Order: sequence, then structure tokens, then C-alpha cells
Amino acid sequence: MRRWKMKRFVKYFISHNKYFCHLLYLYMFEKRNDKRKTVFVFGISEWKKKYIKTFLKEYRTIFLPKSNVLFLLKCILKRKENYCLAVWGYTENESLANFVEANNISLVRIEDGFVRSKELGAMHSPPYSLCIDKKGMYFDSTKPSDLEEILNNYNFSENKPLIERAKACIEMIKDMGVSKYNHIEKKSAEKIYGAKEKRRILVIGQVEDDASIIRGCANQITNNDLVRLAKKENPEAEIIYKPHPDVLTGCRKRKSDPEEVKHLARIIKEPIGLSDSFVTIDHVYTITSLGGFEALLRGIPVTTVGAPFYSGWGLTDDRQKISRRRRQLTVEEVFAISYLIYPVYMDIKTGNYIELEDVLYEMMK
Repeated sequence: MRRWKMKRFVKYFISHNKYFCHLLYLYMFEKRNDKRKTVFVFGISEWKKKYIKTFLKEYRTIFLPKSNVLFLLKCILKRKENYCLAVWGYTENESLANFVEANNISLVRIEDGFVRSKELGAMHSPPYSLCIDKKGMYFDSTKPSDLEEILNNYNFSENKPLIERAKACIEMIKDMGVSKYNHIEKKSAEKIYGAKEKRRILVIGQVEDDASIIRGCANQITNNDLVRLAKKENPEAEIIYKPHPDVLTGCRKRKSDPEEVKHLARIIKEPIGLSDSFVTIDHVYTITSLGGFEALLRGIPVTTVGAPFYSGWGLTDDRQKISRRRRQLTVEEVFAISYLIYPVYMDIKTGNYIELEDVLYEMMK
């Protein structure tokens, strides 16, 4: 393209879209001495960009909106070999998905880690950890993920100290009551549940239109269906139903009303952290919640209706089988891979990579 035409092109897009302008600048004047792989990140919320760039510091990061950039991106990608695309979870639109598939382009998916932060992500708090997956995503049971691949193939005998680390971290997590989010003050479950008179089953509610259920559960099921299943299979037990806090507060949509199953279960409407909610519990039912794995860490049996990342390894009562998961693992082995190897931990203030132990010590402060 002649220089005068390019200038007119630049002026047009400066007046229309800052993202196009950024791309054109890179197209014309990119630094020749920057040898890092370029990652084009699509559709990230403005508040997330700073910390995602820190986590991806080994890449040259360029943020793009979700739509209306492919025609220009194609021009740039023709002349650039060292690049990949990235999206948050499964937020890509159909045109981007088709473009990636048709051109066999590497697509990286990003999600919060399993020990995220003291506060909720909804409060715009930066995370201590992210899962950055090149094959799929840990909650998507329809296809392989980096996590599933490592769980299938990792040779634990070549790294015996890893299991000792895992055991120590599990004890720290249990002693501290650490979960994915840690914004709720410690509470007495017995005061909320009442005196225990019979076997107790905890049903962990989720956001029913969340990607973890859509992609992690082959059958359509609601939280209320899960409560009914737990009661049917445990007619003499006390059913404790903990709806997802975002559903109780109206922040997220619900497909089932907890009030419809109040004759079957004690519905917990008072905020209580997951670690505290396990006290006095004998069994947990979940669709795909991470809370199921947190229950396993505490030695509580778990029934999974969907296929979360921790099912299929011989640890849970699985109602959905995943044939790709080919071996039996211990809780410590699944924890070691899922919490110590798979996520990336970062001190956002310093930009330094850290370990899970550093995060746990930070949470003690």
C-alpha cells in the first residue's frame, strides 16, 4: 500500500476506533528488536487489562475488542508468524471462532485460578492466579485441556517432592479455610445449620447458565434438580442447600427458584464461606463446582452430576463418565497438578512470578 494511502487509512481509523489505530501503528512501525511472541487478546474488560498484561509479560500483548477487527487483523497476520490469539474463557464470537478454526491458529484461553483472591472478581480485585490453557479450558469436559493432559500423563515418580508440597499446601488451605474467593468472614456452620441430628448432605448451588455447567455437564440439570436427586438418594438425611451467592443476591440469573425445594432441604441464605460450610457435612452433591474438590481435600465424599476437572480419576461418585481420563489418581496428585503446576501465580504489585505457598502466606496477613 502506498504511503499516502496508508496515511489516509490511518486518519480514518483514528477518528473511528482506537483499536484499529493501534493495529495500524503496529503494522507500520512495530519494533523490529522485540522478539517476543505477540498475543492478540480479544474482548477483555477494561479493568482486567493491566493484570492480564502482567501475567502475559513473556508475550507482546495487544488488546482487541470482541468484534469488527478481523478484516484488519487478517492483513497483519499475513506478515506476522510469531503470534497467537487469546480470549477470556469462551467469549469469542462466531466469526472469530470460525476464523481461528479455518486458519488453524493457536488460541489461548484465560480464566481465574483456583485460589484467586481475598475479594470477589466482581469487585474488580486483581487475582493471584490465572489458568492459561492452550488446548481448551479446565471446566470444558467436551474436549481435552492442558490440565487434563497433565493429569493423564504426569510422572509423579520423577518428582517425589511435589506430593510433599501438595500435602503441606492442603493442610495450610484447610487450617486457614482458604477457598477460591476469601471475602466472607469466618462463621459457625452449626449456628446456621442447627444441631446435627442425622446424616447431612450439602448441595452446592451454581450459576445455572455459567460456562462451567454448559460445557461441563452433558445433561440439562438445575440446582433444584440436584436437590431432588440428593433427597431421593438419601431420604433419611438432612439436605443442606447452599445456593450460589450471586444468585441469592440477584447478580446472576437463575433457572430454578430455591423456594420450590424448601420442603426438601434447609436453604442457606446467610453468607457463609465454602470452607465453613463443610463443617458437620457427610457428603456433597454438585454439578461441576470447584467446591466439590474443596470437599475432597477435607475427606468428604462427593457426587458429581457433571464432569468437573477432578472427576474421572477415581475420587468421586461420577454420574458423567469421561473416557479420556485414563488413570486413577490420589487427591494429593490431582491437587499437585491443578494447584501447583497448571495455574500461573503472580504478585501483581511487583510483577514477579510466585508460588501457591506465597499466596497462602500473603493471605495470612
